[in-house]
Amino acid sequence: MTARQISIGLLWHSDRSGNLGVGALTVGNIAIVRKVAAELDIVPNFVIMGFNDNNRPYIEEADIRFAPLGLSSAARFAGQVGSMDCILDIGGGDSFTDIYPFKRYAWIIASKLIAIGRRVPLVFAPQTIGPFLGETAAKRSLNQLARWSMRRARAVVVRDMRSAETVRALVPGVDPVYAVDVAFALTWTAPLPSVGAPRIGINVSGLLWHGGHTGKGEFKLGYDYRALMTGLIETLVARGDVTVELICHVNGEPGSNEDDGAVADALAAQYPSLIRVPDFASPSAAKSHIAGLDALVAARMHACIAAFSSGVPVVPVSYSRKFEGLFGSLGYDRLVPFTGMGTDAALAFILAALDQRAILATEITAGLTRVEARLDAYRDVLRTLFRSLGKG
Repeated sequence: MTARQISIGLLWHSDRSGNLGVGALTVGNIAIVRKVAAELDIVPNFVIMGFNDNNRPYIEEADIRFAPLGLSSAARFAGQVGSMDCILDIGGGDSFTDIYPFKRYAWIIASKLIAIGRRVPLVFAPQTIGPFLGETAAKRSLNQLARWSMRRARAVVVRDMRSAETVRALVPGVDPVYAVDVAFALTWTAPLPSVGAPRIGINVSGLLWHGGHTGKGEFKLGYDYRALMTGLIETLVARGDVTVELICHVNGEPGSNEDDGAVADALAAQYPSLIRVPDFASPSAAKSHIAGLDALVAARMHACIAAFSSGVPVVPVSYSRKFEGLFGSLGYDRLVPFTGMGTDAALAFILAALDQRAILATEITAGLTRVEARLDAYRDVLRTLFRSLGKG
């Protein structure tokens, strides 16, 4: 008997984004879908629907095709969506919220409305949902459409409990599925054991270094990010008992606020003893390197997940509730919260955590026991979806 083939639109994913976190979501989600499809004797064909970053793709397989998002042409996008058997919409991980620039949020909403309008089964893949503040009339209108889209989706899957609470409060009657970030399924190559001084990785976020998307500090952090990172680097360099590596997880356009690399280059020039790790070619390459560290301090969430999922002690530096929601749901509280902790207290917190690496590793091992069960919740959603396709 010939296996049934289905076409799956991976909306707001990317196989070429300079933001390796979005890439990690894509590679992880594909791995999860493949496993479920194989169980059901289904052959998936993937169409990745994301922005064209003009980078070389890090996924090159015969059953995966890239279709640049063309939301400037609603008819063209509707045609792409209408040819799919189903849509898995991951929202870039954390973009289903009105705290980001208005145009980005509007695109996120519009794509969902088009899929629903074409009657293509839509699933919200595991992501952060909210917050929804509705500070302007336009945002409040979009938030109404956000509610409508969640009511009409086949399933709404979230990656943390706070998002689940947001969905229940915002859309009574919609019961979200509580899963975990699909990047936990990202594969990596096990590194050789470290020798010599402990290797401490520091991921300095270009986004936070430059004051956010607007440069005006829209994240309203409780700490001074530049002062915190500079203080951490200077303290570790002065100690001289560790090797400090600068880890980049977002390779943005030169001069953009998003780029981690330019900040790492400037810091390496200022502090010559730092090791500026070359940019990674793929999310798995980044995770493989991070897995060989003795500890990581990072403000890019998927760099943190790469460390956590490979058992490396990590201190996330939060800039939004997605950090607290995700890591809190795994019973791990070794993070700098985005509010409520000043710069000096945050630096002391990070340094104390780095000195307790063995304890952090034990806590991570305990947290990882929850991950597989959470991934199973998402796999169950996929099983139900795939079995329903073609049944009217």
